[in-house]
Amino acid sequence: MNPYSLLNLLLALACAPFLLTVINRTKAFFAGRQGPMWFQPYYDLWKLLHKGAVYSRTTTWVFRAGPIVGLAAVLMALTLVPIGDVDAPLSFQGDVILFAYLLGLMRFFTVLAALDTGSSFEGMGASREVLYSALAEPALILGLASVARETSRLSISEMQEAVTGTLWLQSGMVLAAVTAALVVVFLTENARIPVDDPNTHLELTMIHEVMVLDHGGPDLAFILYGAALKLWVLGCLIVGMVLPHRLLGASFFSGALSIVAELAGLVVLAVIVGAIESTMARLRLVRIPQLLVGAGALSALSLVLGRWVGG
Repeated sequence: MNPYSLLNLLLALACAPFLLTVINRTKAFFAGRQGPMWFQPYYDLWKLLHKGAVYSRTTTWVFRAGPIVGLAAVLMALTLVPIGDVDAPLSFQGDVILFAYLLGLMRFFTVLAALDTGSSFEGMGASREVLYSALAEPALILGLASVARETSRLSISEMQEAVTGTLWLQSGMVLAAVTAALVVVFLTENARIPVDDPNTHLELTMIHEVMVLDHGGPDLAFILYGAALKLWVLGCLIVGMVLPHRLLGASFFSGALSIVAELAGLVVLAVIVGAIESTMARLRLVRIPQLLVGAGALSALSLVLGRWVGG
């Protein structure tokens, strides 16, 4: 394994919760507030890990396995996504399909854990989560398929390696459409505005938050940390498509600079998310499917455009 690959993994594990701080402080800036401390997500995780967990008598092993399987799935997905110009720790032909399935596995066990409580309230959130994920997954799959066609690669590391300035000049419309679709998927998968509000406690508008209401202690810490890692993973996917970091070469210094450039891109993406949440309202539930269908249409259009441009 390339030493840089291990460094990328350690950076993700250590810095993923920091993106939540950037988002929250950006929102505080727009609201004229000071915002939380820079390491507040780490304090919250530490506090939850030292608390006990309470389990209802109606739940089974599925409820306890949900946070663990979800965290394991996103950790596995993390090993498939590169940072900078260094390949991911695990890279092979077709890993892009495994990446999508791992995110689906994480969501599947979160929904199962919510349904296992027997609560109609959590069942409402689970049904919404499944509906929106069913609309977001085609946008993700078609978008990645479009990039795979443009780069003639089936590995995420090789796909991002092939995204260069020259490719942007040749297929800029295709990559721009894919990026727009992936941003919508990014906001949906991470329960951000305009799809969902991670800070809401209104019963009629909750989606992701309602599914984890019965979790506490270490289980809730696993869920929150897994959500931070998911934010990091999908963010790296978007930044890797936008930033042609391979132009920096493959030497030691260019490799370090490419990692710094991608980390800066993640911070900028977090600032953009904070700005979106500060300037937009949450969409009505009936409007969210239209947004996701539009993202899927953009991905499909990028696939058609790529075929037309490529002849």
